[in-house]
Amino acid sequence: MSSNPQAASTRDSETQPIKPLGRAQYVLHLPTGAKLTLSEEGLLLPAQTIKKPSRSCGLGTSAPNSSPNCVPYYNVLWAEVTDDQAWVRVDFAEEIQPHRLGVQNVKFPIDPSVEEAGEWVERLLDRAYGGAARRKRAWVVVNPHAGPGGADKIWQKQVKPIFQAARMPLTVVRTSYSGEAVEMVRALDIDEYDIVVPCSGDGLPHEVFNGLGKRPDARRALSKIAVCHIPCGSGNAMSCNLYGTHRPSLAALAIVKGVPTPMDLVSITQGERRTLSFLSQALGMVADLDITTEHLRWMGAARFTYGFLWLAMQKKTYPCDIAVKVEIEHKDGIKQHYRNKATQSGSESDEPGEGPSANVHPPSSAPSSADGDEGQGLPPLKYGTVMDKLPDEWELLPHEKLGNFYCGNMAYMAPDLNFFSAALANDGLMDLVTVDGDISALKSIQLQLSVESGHFFDSPLVSYRKVVAYRIIPRENCPRGYISIDGESFPWEPFQAEIHKGLGLTLSKKGGYEAPGPLNWDTVTTTERLRA
Repeated sequence: MSSNPQAASTRDSETQPIKPLGRAQYVLHLPTGAKLTLSEEGLLLPAQTIKKPSRSCGLGTSAPNSSPNCVPYYNVLWAEVTDDQAWVRVDFAEEIQPHRLGVQNVKFPIDPSVEEAGEWVERLLDRAYGGAARRKRAWVVVNPHAGPGGADKIWQKQVKPIFQAARMPLTVVRTSYSGEAVEMVRALDIDEYDIVVPCSGDGLPHEVFNGLGKRPDARRALSKIAVCHIPCGSGNAMSCNLYGTHRPSLAALAIVKGVPTPMDLVSITQGERRTLSFLSQALGMVADLDITTEHLRWMGAARFTYGFLWLAMQKKTYPCDIAVKVEIEHKDGIKQHYRNKATQSGSESDEPGEGPSANVHPPSSAPSSADGDEGQGLPPLKYGTVMDKLPDEWELLPHEKLGNFYCGNMAYMAPDLNFFSAALANDGLMDLVTVDGDISALKSIQLQLSVESGHFFDSPLVSYRKVVAYRIIPRENCPRGYISIDGESFPWEPFQAEIHKGLGLTLSKKGGYEAPGPLNWDTVTTTERLRA
């Protein structure tokens, strides 16, 4: 039998409109003589159904050499037989501008007396969603003042139509002041929703995680509600890591098709205060960059480039003592760890409905990451707080000329800024980077450029370790600067961090981060070859 759907027989009989074409293809024949084919590449529509050639949505979903009328399964949002049993309707996402998706829908007449159309629709939805839950109940929170502004318009024009086409029940609220989302989420009925979707920069996801963390049932809430992200700010790191994009409509489609992904969270203690961090902690140049360029939000991501060039010329240093509980000290070991985890997951190249991701439970039934009763609050701190005596097994490292202290739980900190290339979503480890501050401005600039080129990890100027906890203590002679937690300003005083493996939940495209990993992480080193 020919593998080409267009070459298949048009119809066997009036009572059998679904015809299998080999192991992976099915055809629904229409009364008009046209046909709808579920092929290996996607949904094949009759010729001229789509007026304009369908382009790739920018997420690697279009099959090479596919027909202009082939809709990749990833792009299919919904399909149904209409209430009058006279039509099959399919809604799908299509690129209408570079890096922007719109919704298109098509309808085809069917014979109302034939029931097999419903079976064909179910097969299509199975392929379109795979391991992703359909019709996820979303609580959407919009920050109208995020980044350069315009989050309301982004939600209405670029995101809401995609969610609605996917038949997602939506509750939409808006914040009016900083910190409001913490109290909103703290009081949220988590049994009514599957996902929380901040439309903002990275500040609102920070508030959402902390709102969930302040609940008396924090562990259950954090393991049940998947925190997602529509990028409307200047950094948009969460979206870059989970969906590989900072474009709102592409992120919306990734959320529709997202698979539940446990995510490490970090407890930060400072004085008597305990905060959850999902992204990063910084002191030194990066923290200064985060906080001192807040007034330049209107510039978008360009604010970081401008701020970096200005700060690099100052060559400021921050004498500090850093105590760490190191798990992996050397870069070769970190690459080996990354390779082991990436190989074990087996999901780095899975499409929806294929591979291990198809067996992941939807958010409403995701397993708890807590040790013990799900109804309890946040897990206890294994290493105490910043107010306690340093654990004996920690290593105390003096830094006389610290320029950058940067610890990450995700890889991308902004589009094209892959600072923590070895970061993994749920390996129970933080990626700690330190850089001396007395290097020349030229080397600082070269180091910054190496982030974009992917060579930052391997730079001899960069100390890169995997840790489970740390404490940083600015010395008395340390010039007062800024401490940034997930891009938010914190008091200038010592703080301690401890990671909780898989405490949070999110949705990702494939069960992990989209970053490519350190350069050559998948090659075997000479040492490993000799040991084999």
